[in-house]
Amino acid sequence: MIVIIDSREQIPYDFATYDVETERGTLHTGDYSLAGFEDRVAIERKSLDDLIGCLCHDRERFEKELCRAKALDFFSVVIEGALSDILDGRFRSRMTVNAAVESIAAFSTRYRTPFLFCGSRAGGERMTFSLLSKYAHNILRAARIGKMTGYAPRGRGPTPPGVNTPRGHARIFEGKSS
Repeated sequence: MIVIIDSREQIPYDFATYDVETERGTLHTGDYSLAGFEDRVAIERKSLDDLIGCLCHDRERFEKELCRAKALDFFSVVIEGALSDILDGRFRSRMTVNAAVESIAAFSTRYRTPFLFCGSRAGGERMTFSLLSKYAHNILRAARIGKMTGYAPRGRGPTPPGVNTPRGHARIFEGKSS
C-alpha cells in the first residue's frame, strides 16, 4: 500500500512501524490518501488546537474542505486528542466547550464525516493507517468478486489487479516487503 502525504502537511506521519510506502504529493482534500485513489479517499489530520481553530477563525475554509470531501467515497477527520480534552476545556481558544461540541456534531452530520478522537499523535497515525488499509482491503475485495468498476480511479476505467499503471491498482497493494 502506498500512502500519499499532502506536500503541505507540516509534521506528517512517517508510518515507520507500518508496512506501507509513502510519497509526497498535492492532495486537493485531506492530508493522507492512497496512490491512485486520491480523488476517492482522504484523511484529514488535526491536533486538538488545530481542530478548535477550524471551528472558530478558520471555519469557512474548513467547511469548504468538508464540502469538497462529500464527493469522496470516504473522508474522515482524525484528531490527535480525546473528546474529554474538549469537554474539560483543555484547548487554547475563547470558544466555549458547548460551541465546540455542537460544531463537531453539526459538521459530522451535515457533511457525513466522522470525527475520530484518537487520544494522541500515535493514536492518530494508527487510525489513519487502519482507515486507509481497510479502504484498500475493500478495493481488493471488490476486485476479487468482480465489482472493480466502482473502485477504479476516476478517468481510467477499471484496471485489473496486476496491471502496472503510474497510479493504478497494482501500486495500491505494493508494500515495503514487495
